[in-house]
Amino acid sequence: MRLFGLVGYPLTHSFSKTFFTQKFSSMGMGEELFYENFSIPDIEELPYLLIQKKYLDGFNITIPYKKQVIPFLHQLTPEVAEMGACNCVRIQNKKLIGYNTDVVGFEQSLKPFLQKQHTHALILGTGGAAAAVEYVLRKLRINYLNVSRNPTESSIAYKEINQAVLSQYQLIINTSPVGQYPNVEAAPLIPYEYLGPQHHLYDLIYNPTETLFLQKGKAQGASVQNGYEMLVLQAEESWRIWNL
Repeated sequence: MRLFGLVGYPLTHSFSKTFFTQKFSSMGMGEELFYENFSIPDIEELPYLLIQKKYLDGFNITIPYKKQVIPFLHQLTPEVAEMGACNCVRIQNKKLIGYNTDVVGFEQSLKPFLQKQHTHALILGTGGAAAAVEYVLRKLRINYLNVSRNPTESSIAYKEINQAVLSQYQLIINTSPVGQYPNVEAAPLIPYEYLGPQHHLYDLIYNPTETLFLQKGKAQGASVQNGYEMLVLQAEESWRIWNL
């Protein structure tokens, strides 16, 4: 028996459990491989979870623990060390090794949509997913600016986004949960009227398939994509890592 799982809180809309359960079944391994949701209200409960689940070989990490999990890890990949966010852990000889498969999923899913004008990007949100997005944009040499409800020296407020900003930043990536089911009538507060065919909007949310953010962008002629392909790619990368 091999056990894997997802650590986060809350876990009401878990893509991973459905994906891996179907994957294991299609492999004919449904009675040997298992994937569970581990909804823990505090990351400090992680060591107790690991004691209880002695067959656990690895796990994914989602909101809000992609950054908080770092102190619990024994070893980090260079990517995780640089970005300070982890979404995949491999357990080897009782040691926790931290990886980030969001990086692979985001880069591979974004590349087909990039056009020559996409030299500057706005990143909406500042959580663990944003860290992976920042890492990829640095790798692709795309300048970026973070947008936050609580701006700092390295980010701007939503109210600062105007026509001039959107004329320069023509790639917009939503890493926040705004617009995610069940709050489907919400959308990031940006001036959508200044968007056009030169813009590309990427929402890391996959449920609903087309968020209000993407609907508003499409209405202005922008190209759009959701986070489903990224999720599939990062899940497959997690499986590869767990079987190294």
